[in-house]
Amino acid sequence: MRIKLLLLSILTSLIFAACNKDEELTLDLDAKLNFSSDSVLFDTVFTAVGSSTRRLKIYNRNSRAINLNQIRLSGGNNSAFSLNINGQAVSETNNLKINGNDSINVFVKVNINPTQQDLPFIVQDSILCYFNGKKQRIALVAYGQNAVFINSATIKNNTVWNSKLPYIIYKSLTVAENTNLTLEPGTKILFHGNSTMSIKGTLTALGTKADSVVFASDRLEKLYSNETGQWNGIHFYPESKNSRINYAVIKNGITGITVDSLSVNDQPKLLLTNTIIKNMEVVGFLGYQTDLTAFNNLFFNCGQYLLYGVGGGKYNLKQNTFAGYNPYFARKTAAVYFSDYISNTQSGNLNIDFYNNIVWGSLSNEFLIDKKVANTLLTATVKNNLLKINTNTLNDTNLLNSDPLFINADAGNFRLAKGSPANNKGFDLSNDSYFNAYLNKDLNYKLRIFPSELGCYENN
Repeated sequence: MRIKLLLLSILTSLIFAACNKDEELTLDLDAKLNFSSDSVLFDTVFTAVGSSTRRLKIYNRNSRAINLNQIRLSGGNNSAFSLNINGQAVSETNNLKINGNDSINVFVKVNINPTQQDLPFIVQDSILCYFNGKKQRIALVAYGQNAVFINSATIKNNTVWNSKLPYIIYKSLTVAENTNLTLEPGTKILFHGNSTMSIKGTLTALGTKADSVVFASDRLEKLYSNETGQWNGIHFYPESKNSRINYAVIKNGITGITVDSLSVNDQPKLLLTNTIIKNMEVVGFLGYQTDLTAFNNLFFNCGQYLLYGVGGGKYNLKQNTFAGYNPYFARKTAAVYFSDYISNTQSGNLNIDFYNNIVWGSLSNEFLIDKKVANTLLTATVKNNLLKINTNTLNDTNLLNSDPLFINADAGNFRLAKGSPANNKGFDLSNDSYFNAYLNKDLNYKLRIFPSELGCYENN
């Protein structure tokens, strides 16, 4: 009997000790929680009011227990999300203990009405976990309004997108080599934060004056209308070919368009026409030893460069307006910059045809052709442009350092006043091979009569 009592006493002590071990808390500032995912994505596309639930596991991989002082939704009771913790639907809970080397389940639910037009296209919140004087966060992401949602996808067959619903890019979209993505008039492609469009095949954006194709952020609130850096940009890779962008608006990214390498055939790598590129954190157009043909485009409000073409390449630029006004940036670089050089191992011949453009801005020098490599060839025809420049080396057909008198640059109106020195100064381009398709009308689809106005807008 005594032996049984002794064994029972020992067993009770061991159980009590184990319980005490479970109850022992760590206050270590380096202690952390682990999660089954760093974000919870609800990728269900609702066509009517609906809800969906996901499970999140929270792990305590420390040897001692952690007391969660609070776990809550950042958006509180106004959030589209709700939590279920220990069988209770809540927006927050307090003093929740997770024993050492243990875990808990948190069920996250979202309620979406995709026809509610004041919802953003992507609904976001986060779960906040407070413990030991610190905070950890798990992002919550769900689709909001009706749209076509693209999540890290690759298009491998010729595809046509239309204007019926906007397309929301989450993380990335890639157009595969030898594949064509065609965008019909009015198509809207909206990018979630840090998303990218990668073109390894062909992009054909067929906007019109009445229905432009739009590439922009998915944050459509007024607060974000001029905010730069909201998505990465459009990148044309070396294997891409024969891409066209006509009547588009590309705005509010980091780099509007990046084009890498020369054309693989006798067509331009990119034919860019009647397009507005604005509000870019770094650069509007970035070219690496590439081939760009561009007519009737407007570039403005970019952090460092409006156009930056390096490593040589071929540039056929006519009737464009480059307005280097930067209300949000302290820019120190010429708005339009060309060079034959990228690095000691990357350089190439540079060929520039530059007719009837306006390059103006807040700096004393906004246009620079920078030849750095002795054994490369530079062929540049720079004719009948209005340029802000601190040298007189260009031929006398260009108009230097005369304010073009934009109607209202602060409001983004870069049409020319009646008294502008850029009126009736354009070189006659009627024999250009692109004249009938693109150059016979301006960005506003107004007939161009020579001698034309310089830049992308006619006053006739």
